[in-house]
Amino acid sequence: MTHNLRDTFSDTQTWVFDLDHTLYPPDVPLFAQMEIRMVDYMCRILHLDRDTANALRTDYWRDHGTTLAGLMAEHQIDPDPFLWDVHQLDFSVVPQSPNLRDLITRLDNRKIIYTNGTASYAEDVTAARGIAGLFDAIYGVEHAHYHPKPNRAAFEAVFSLDGFDRAKAVMFEDDPRNLEVPKEMGLTTVLISPTPNHSAFIDYQAADLEEFLSQIT
Repeated sequence: MTHNLRDTFSDTQTWVFDLDHTLYPPDVPLFAQMEIRMVDYMCRILHLDRDTANALRTDYWRDHGTTLAGLMAEHQIDPDPFLWDVHQLDFSVVPQSPNLRDLITRLDNRKIIYTNGTASYAEDVTAARGIAGLFDAIYGVEHAHYHPKPNRAAFEAVFSLDGFDRAKAVMFEDDPRNLEVPKEMGLTTVLISPTPNHSAFIDYQAADLEEFLSQIT
């Protein structure tokens, strides 16, 4: 089975990785720090209590793709100060993974990161994870004109900017919402999540990225 899976991915020219909960496990307390900072920021600029701000944060994530997208649509906030503030995190909680570094190194051809965070945040995470320097490009929400995944406009902006052949690209994501459009655009999709998902736009699934990469490298 592993041999067949390796053959399936042998013609891949571009590997597209999401960042949060894909290149590091979901139990790493990094995004939780970001959520606290989002609520703090919303309390300050919108003059809300914490419960109201937190409820809005989750509503905007659900309805707009990201909290930032909701804040921009509903309150016309400037995205850059928000993005800078919420990414001031303690990256020491991110464990290094020599095994992940080895597996990514063994992938042939182009490797990129595309995150709904910023490119500088992705650089901080990859440095903490011990996988810095392995990627040919890192794209953040700023490269998508602040459109978030799963919006088609976001994928079109980033994929066109990079210029890779979509029919020979693979995308790894932990959020199934963010794989539907890439599948429609011709990419092979891999969901990294312990929760089974049988959506037609998900080609492969694994609970852990390292587990999956070990089968194809």
